[in-house]
Amino acid sequence: MSEKKEPESEAGGEGAEGAPAKKKLAGKQLILFIVAPAVLLLGGGGAAAWFLVFNKPPAAAGAADAKGEEKKDKEKDKKKEKDKEKGGEKKEGEPGQVPVLGEGPNGEGLLTLPDILVNIATSSDRPAYLKLKITLKTADTEVAAALEAAVPMIKDQLTGFLRELRTEDVAGSAGYQRLQLELLKRVNLAVAPAKVEAVLIEEMLVN
Repeated sequence: MSEKKEPESEAGGEGAEGAPAKKKLAGKQLILFIVAPAVLLLGGGGAAAWFLVFNKPPAAAGAADAKGEEKKDKEKDKKKEKDKEKGGEKKEGEPGQVPVLGEGPNGEGLLTLPDILVNIATSSDRPAYLKLKITLKTADTEVAAALEAAVPMIKDQLTGFLRELRTEDVAGSAGYQRLQLELLKRVNLAVAPAKVEAVLIEEMLVN
């Protein structure tokens, strides 16, 4: 009788099953060899991007800050220019807002004060406003220049006096002359021992 070699068939079966197992293992190793370098490459690229974007050297950061400040300054300058065009901003040295020193035809000194605007009383209790543009006349320009430091005291003296006036007090030529003399008296009180020869009312508006 012929005997069946079952162990050999089993061994052969194991060999048949072992071949696919080896192929699967080789496939997994191949995938690992492809994926691992890709992950390392991506990780390295991310690190490089982080250093380039977030870890700026001090010089680059300073340059960026300087550009930001320069942009802000340009925006401010544009805003100022728009304000000037709209008349919302007074230029430094503009007549009517600061004292203006000048010289008369005969060498006398002329000091134009900033415009004075005060509210005055009326017979009908209706609020009214008095606006004055005044120039002080002195012996020469040296005296007028010395009076610039006293402009705040002069305005204080005149404002206190003008607030007590009524519209009738400044009406007509008689009211104008009285006002001129009263202003001269109070100006000389504020600038003593210096002397102002005359107060010239260049503009007077009552509204």
